[in-house]
Amino acid sequence: MSLPQRYDAPDIGLTGWSRWIWRQLTSMKTALILLLLLAAAAVPGSIYPQRSADPNGVAQFFDNNPELAPVLDFFQLFDVYGSIWFSAIYILLFTSLVGCVLPRTKVHYDALRQEPVKTPTTLSRMPAYQKSTTPKGLDPVQVGTQILRGRGYRVIKRGNSISAEKGYMRETGNLVFHLSLVGVLIAVGVGGGYSFSGQRVLAEGDTFVNNLAGFDSLSPGLFFNPETLTPLSVTLDKFEVDYDFTNKTNIGAPLDFRATVTRKTSSEDPGETSVIQVNAPLDEPGASLYLTGHGYAPEITVRDANGDISYSGATIFLPQDNNMTSIGIIKVPDNQPEQIGIVAFFYPTAAELSTGAYTSMFPGIVNPLISMNVYTGDLGLDSGQSLNVYALDTERLTQVAGRDAPTPGIVLELGQTKDLPNGLGTVTFDGIKRFASLDIAHNPGQFWVLLFSLLALAGVIVGLITPRRRVWVKSTASGFEVAALSKREDPRIEEVVRELTQEIKKGSK
Repeated sequence: MSLPQRYDAPDIGLTGWSRWIWRQLTSMKTALILLLLLAAAAVPGSIYPQRSADPNGVAQFFDNNPELAPVLDFFQLFDVYGSIWFSAIYILLFTSLVGCVLPRTKVHYDALRQEPVKTPTTLSRMPAYQKSTTPKGLDPVQVGTQILRGRGYRVIKRGNSISAEKGYMRETGNLVFHLSLVGVLIAVGVGGGYSFSGQRVLAEGDTFVNNLAGFDSLSPGLFFNPETLTPLSVTLDKFEVDYDFTNKTNIGAPLDFRATVTRKTSSEDPGETSVIQVNAPLDEPGASLYLTGHGYAPEITVRDANGDISYSGATIFLPQDNNMTSIGIIKVPDNQPEQIGIVAFFYPTAAELSTGAYTSMFPGIVNPLISMNVYTGDLGLDSGQSLNVYALDTERLTQVAGRDAPTPGIVLELGQTKDLPNGLGTVTFDGIKRFASLDIAHNPGQFWVLLFSLLALAGVIVGLITPRRRVWVKSTASGFEVAALSKREDPRIEEVVRELTQEIKKGSK
């Protein structure tokens, strides 16, 4: 027996390979895989702090994980949603869905316009079928046409039979669903291109102005134009927190956060008072302000050896635990005779541990205390490099007060003034303010994403609940036949045929 000969497959060339790749990319299977891959790729964005939403958290992560953070940053895990790999998955998904949806849209559109199919030769093969004798003087085709049209069927008469079809809304629903998917993708892409998201930390009394200089950090879209920023200023008048005092197992847990602000849209605007809460942002034309964080901003004044003020104001302290033990960095480059850097810890309700260290027992202000470690040397502010305002590089500095220094750390109660070591001057704990972290964002595609999403949902619901039925009535020599077919499982299909047969025999609708 001879073996089959081996033949080499013809070379399909670049065009053939391109068509094959396009077919694979635009298949529904590939679209689903890319959708799952996009969902998985978004997971790191909820695990690690993102620069676009929590720049303070990113800075703190670098401080707490100096070896791991650069590795994660190399893979863009602190900018997940703007990373190259996330964008690549999204673009592939967009291409796959558009290439998959548009051909299906044409199929549904053609199905919506097509006439009922011709009457089959043998109706008895249909899943629902009945035949009956024709009462004298009755035209079953004419009566059947009237009945079916009255029930919303599209009816076509062909010779001695009629073909009727109902449920075109199912195809309409499918058409709306697929077109809405494309609309969602376009709205997300275009809206993201013209959107922006920025952050600003405001202490009580501070004002945010909606321009480039007013943001602590800003993540603009690809097509963002700074000139489109809406004229707006927001002043944080007061920040309030309600704590739980009734639940013994949860005393001190925050119940509500309220940022009372005054908003203005022009210099002539007298201002309007509004309240921003966690789930109640301040919505303005062109910008929405969300409350994303809070903390304390102790007011501290540093005077140099000559008694001149070298630093004064509310300083942002980042919370470290649920009881609001907070850490803050004070940089005093203008102090004489040496620059000063201070790592300070704030305790809203201070208590001393057996080790001599301090901690906070409650997040509210009961017994406020600040402890300080003091450093001297070049703060590096004149190096031209961007520095983290919430971190102090102590490698090039000399510690002059603190646990590892010849002088103990400075401990200040509210209103106290103490001398800095080595005749560097004095430091005063003047008061306490609260701060609020605000996320200022605008996405012009949000409304359209919502609209197309609702349309897609409505379309898929209509497509699921609307049965697509085909019904035929055929006049024969001995009577008439009625048959029906559904495009999917329809428990009422036999009942429809039975009722139609009876009504035709009665000769009425």
